[in-house]
Order: sequence, then structure tokens, then C-alpha cells
Amino acid sequence: MTDDILVSTQDRIATVTFNRPRQRNAISYHGWLELRRIAMDLDRDPDVRVVMFTGAGDAAFSAGADIKDFEDYRDNSEKAVVYAEAFDGAMDAIESMSKPTICLIKGFCVGGGCELSMATDIRIAADNSRFGIPVARLSILVGYKEMRRLVQLVGPGNAAYILLSARLIDAQEAHRIGLVTQTVPLEEVSDVAYDLAREMVPLAPLSQARHKEILQTVLKNPGLKSLSEEEELLPFTNFDSEDFQEGRSAFIERRTPNFQGR
Repeated sequence: MTDDILVSTQDRIATVTFNRPRQRNAISYHGWLELRRIAMDLDRDPDVRVVMFTGAGDAAFSAGADIKDFEDYRDNSEKAVVYAEAFDGAMDAIESMSKPTICLIKGFCVGGGCELSMATDIRIAADNSRFGIPVARLSILVGYKEMRRLVQLVGPGNAAYILLSARLIDAQEAHRIGLVTQTVPLEEVSDVAYDLAREMVPLAPLSQARHKEILQTVLKNPGLKSLSEEEELLPFTNFDSEDFQEGRSAFIERRTPNFQGR
């Protein structure tokens, strides 16, 4: 792991920091590969309950793809396919994490940085944040998965506006259309995001993971047609877990439950 992406863990909260502030925390081709590995490692780590993504400094969460990579990795369609595999691999790894993921956003959150934020569960933005996917300025297209995430968050009309205008929108507008979960003053955003993460840490890991799984099923199959037997039974599986027994006992005994994720 290079210093371009930093990982730290405290109180069962892992923080992934994009650490190229002079480049507005742009992410290189190798950075996308590293991000995929980091997401998979954190998902397997039993000591991590919540994962926070953020950028170094106050000026940018991430400007997305590093344009310096274009000559080596994106100057024709064949290379672009290989690049997209690295990018989609990182996005899919983040989206499929079984643990809650939060984006702590300050400053510019554009292009691939904005698309990355959409792969997380919750986005908390400082009031100095700016959002957009101005790929039309480079004659680039977003992929189907990025389009799906965008439309699911903001709807087709706002998705069209973001892409076809290539404009950047401020944090208040991003909150209004559903692109971010909450907007707070810059000086408060870190406290707000980490307070939320700390509230999530003691919650039942099985509930967190399986709620995320049910949510993805509903998004991908809103009519709930042809669910597998496993999918049909998923909402009832926690009743057979040790954590359910612990939660019930803790409620009766008026104490804080100690969930183990099993």
C-alpha cells in the first residue's frame, strides 16, 4: 500500500483517506486496484464495524480519475475497458461491503470521486462541497453501473441534468436532490460523521449486513419477482442467530447487548 491511500482503525471504525491533496485527491489506475483490495480486506476484518471514506484536507474529497493516467490507460477503447475493470472493481467492492460505509465529504467531489461516493451507504457533506460528473467536457461516458447508482439516488431527471449540463452543484442542491444524506458546516462535518459511525458500531452486524443485502435485492428487483428460496427466507434468518438471543436478553435485562456477528 502506498501513501496515496491511507487506512487507519480506531474504536472499530476504519478510515480510508485519499491522500493526494495537491491533486485534489485524484485516484490513479493503481489506486483503484488498491482501493478494491482495501475494501475487501476491511470487509473481512472482524474488528471493523464501520468504514469511513474521506479525502485529505478541506479542499477535496476526490476529483476522481487522475487525468495523467489517460495516455497510458484510457487513450483508446481497448485500454479504457481495462481501466474500467479496475474502476468498477473498486466501486463494486465498496458497494458490496457487508458493513456500513460513510463518505465524509469536504470540497470537490467530482467525476469518479462523486461516483465513488454513490457506492457508499451514507454521504455526509460539508457546506463547502461541490458535486458533479462533468465527463461531457472530456467526451467520456459513464458506465451502466455508475448510471444505475446515480439514477437510484437522484432520479432520471436530476441524473440527466448532472450529466448533460456538466455543471457542478453545491452541497445544498446535492442534498435537495438526494445525492447526499446530510449537509453540515465545514467545521462540524467530521464530528457529525464520526458521531454517526460511533452510534453504528454497537449495532448488530448481522442486521447491518443483511439489511444491505435486502436493500440491494429491492433495488435490483423492485417487483420482487422470482426470488430464490434463500432470498425469500433472508428476512427471517436473524431469529436463528446467537445475536438475536443476546439482543432479546439484553432488552429484558436492560443492558447494552454485546453482538458478535453470529
